[in-house]
Amino acid sequence: MTMTCISSRELNQNITKAKRDAQKGPVFITSRNKTTHVLLTVEDYRKMIGDRKSILDALQPPEGVSFDLETERADIQLRKAEF
Repeated sequence: MTMTCISSRELNQNITKAKRDAQKGPVFITSRNKTTHVLLTVEDYRKMIGDRKSILDALQPPEGVSFDLETERADIQLRKAEF
């Protein structure tokens, strides 16, 4: 895996080269000599994050399981504020 470092100016001038370099490894993009972004292929990104579930997927009950949830209505009484 090859790592490449280019300035944001170089990226703007030659995006095709940056995309080609990303096929070989991550491309670190700098602005004012500070690394600000990394260009990766989708394949490399998916390898990096692994098999993560979204929060919605993680909170779903297992297949075939259902819940019957009954709640009582809240009885909220308004009152004047005391100052």
